[in-house]
Amino acid sequence: MIKDEVEIPNQILQWRCIESRMESKRLLYGRFAISPFRKGQANTVGIAMRRALLNEIKGASITYAEIKKVKHEYSTIMGIQESIHDILINLKEIVLKSDSYEPQKAYISIYGPKKITARDIKVPSPIRVIDNTQYIATLTEAVSLDIVLNIEKDCGYRIENVQKYQDGIFPIDAVFMPIRNVNYSVHSFESKEKTKEILFLEIWTDGSLTPKEALYEASRNLIDLFIPLINSERKEINSELENKSELDIPSFPNGLISVDMEEITKDIAFKHIFIDQLELPARAYNCLKRVNIHTIADLLNYSKDDLIKIKNFGKKSVEQVIEALEKRFSLDLSEKYFSDKSSEKCFSIINRNYFK
Repeated sequence: MIKDEVEIPNQILQWRCIESRMESKRLLYGRFAISPFRKGQANTVGIAMRRALLNEIKGASITYAEIKKVKHEYSTIMGIQESIHDILINLKEIVLKSDSYEPQKAYISIYGPKKITARDIKVPSPIRVIDNTQYIATLTEAVSLDIVLNIEKDCGYRIENVQKYQDGIFPIDAVFMPIRNVNYSVHSFESKEKTKEILFLEIWTDGSLTPKEALYEASRNLIDLFIPLINSERKEINSELENKSELDIPSFPNGLISVDMEEITKDIAFKHIFIDQLELPARAYNCLKRVNIHTIADLLNYSKDDLIKIKNFGKKSVEQVIEALEKRFSLDLSEKYFSDKSSEKCFSIINRNYFK
């Protein structure tokens, strides 16, 4: 189902989430398709979105730690398994989400013996720890460890100046980037005898926000960058728009574009997603491979009855496939996606050569 539509001259931009999964508490993945673009536009948007995702989204991080009764990084404390340096490295790995743009204080106050994790951090209400199993240190004896943490929200990466801190306060090089990685790719197809493009975006986050939230925020940040330019020339732009209002601008029927683009997007995406991502049991996986079902697109050519007819592919395997499709891609195998006669017109487009 198309999540959003934005009307612009000559085309209707649509986006949809193709795949979403949690690889761990600190690693979320999402894959999105945006279309249709005129030739060359998808690459422009892809570059801008990738840079906005990596550089313009704010995240929270610990910027310094104040450890009581410790004067410098190379001090040793009896009863603590780790060095101060190791504790600081472990604190740097903690993933946080902050709803405040003001610096916040968090506290660790533990009496040993005890294994200390992120669960032991006492955080204020605007702060949330994403993975409370993150290891910090181990107290091997009946000693206490008291730490005050300074948490800030910002963009990018900050290397702290050691010289400006007093004894007992240890700066931590802060990573504010909640986006772990971004990839994009562009695919071409023919529509109405014109070359159109689809942009695919892959986003990995640290768990403090979802890939969908990251996509929204990056889009808003890009728009905010251009608003001052738009406002400064508002009168000239309005004048130009009035002069162009009588021009005959060709457009496509909204309904046809919506159906065609959703099906084309689905087809291209599923042709590049292999059934390995369904994480099926070996029996079901091997049976599908034997009948040359390699991608999700191949699998969607089969109904439930078709799958049961595959040699050694029983009802249990069919249920496993249906469950995996529903869980991974929100697909219902009761529909034969690529054999529906009502979509025959759309698929006459799909059968053409997309890739240049």
